[in-house]
Amino acid sequence: MRGLVKGLAAAVVAAPLLSACVIYDSSAGENVSVNVTRNDAPPAEAIREARFVDGALVVRVDSNGCTQASDFEVAVADNTPVEITLRRTKQDLCKALVPNGVELRWTYADLGLDAGTPARILNPLK
Repeated sequence: MRGLVKGLAAAVVAAPLLSACVIYDSSAGENVSVNVTRNDAPPAEAIREARFVDGALVVRVDSNGCTQASDFEVAVADNTPVEITLRRTKQDLCKALVPNGVELRWTYADLGLDAGTPARILNPLK
């Protein structure tokens, strides 16, 4: 019984250490990219809509009247298509009534992308 308790204790200690670990064995020399989410990263913002128009990503998000594009961290993963995730890093503490939210805009250049690069948004929709 003592061995079982020690084994369970070791598993409990090791689990958090292995949670971001990826083991990959490839004899074919394939390229593998692994994106590990930071434990302290804010969650992906639930957005109302997103579209690509006139060389820019336009996103509608909730706002209390003070939301700006600079309030967001934009993660761009180099996949095909490119994957974009928006995370709010600054809360909107204003008290205005903005029932339709606000539109925020990032150009392809802002995102570090060539114009017309295929992309998709990973954020959940509201």
